[in-house]
Amino acid sequence: MFFVLSKVAGFFAAPSNFFMVLGFVGLAISVTRFARLGFGLTVASLAMLGLMGLTPLGNALILPLEERFPRWEDSRGAPHGIIVLGGAFDTVVSRARREISLNEAGERMTAGVALARKYPAARLAFSGGSGRLIFADMSEAEVAARFFEEHGIARERLHLEGEARNTVENAHLTRRLVQPKAGERWLLVTSAYHMPRAVGVFRAAGFAVEAHPVDWRTRGAADTLRPFNTVGDGLRRTDTAVREWLGLLIYWLAGHMHELFPAPP
Repeated sequence: MFFVLSKVAGFFAAPSNFFMVLGFVGLAISVTRFARLGFGLTVASLAMLGLMGLTPLGNALILPLEERFPRWEDSRGAPHGIIVLGGAFDTVVSRARREISLNEAGERMTAGVALARKYPAARLAFSGGSGRLIFADMSEAEVAARFFEEHGIARERLHLEGEARNTVENAHLTRRLVQPKAGERWLLVTSAYHMPRAVGVFRAAGFAVEAHPVDWRTRGAADTLRPFNTVGDGLRRTDTAVREWLGLLIYWLAGHMHELFPAPP
């Protein structure tokens, strides 16, 4: 139930969807006796879509998420294991084309391969099922297995978890799969903006991990003043940031994290 509700709420949590729906509502009631209200809603929705699409708002919102955990340094030596979270594949296209289709978060996978090659003795785990309510006929783990093998990672080295549909399930199912021992060091590889929520959930699940953020979307503080070239680019960035902030709040309220905004230890 939590999964279904989160996906339905997630549609409206994306500001671009919310203001698009608001605009259509405005148009619908503009032919009624509430025409003035309808006109106001339509204008407001267009203004907000323009604001989110062309101004640096999306960068300003995502930057604190990306800056929360610094780049990982290997000063402590080789880790015992590496965990790569799903979210980097378009499974619908991958199945239809019979090819590996990476999306904007593809660096999660390329970073995982680089780490696996650098630390050949480390165990490599991947967690990702299908986070879709529709077209959910293929898990990311199936595609990940092929991706790793094509990049020279032996199948017997992989620990594949293909049931998780969200970050909470990523943490609990991965912990059950790899059964980490006391004193082991495990790296967690995911997008920098997603790292605070991912680390918080893994901590709450009793799985201590070290953050290895990748897939940076901004250059740093300078991007808080950098506008977008197209409305679509700005809306996508704003949607990503707002949904992640809401995810932090909801996971904390639901008890899936012990901290509202997890930070490095």
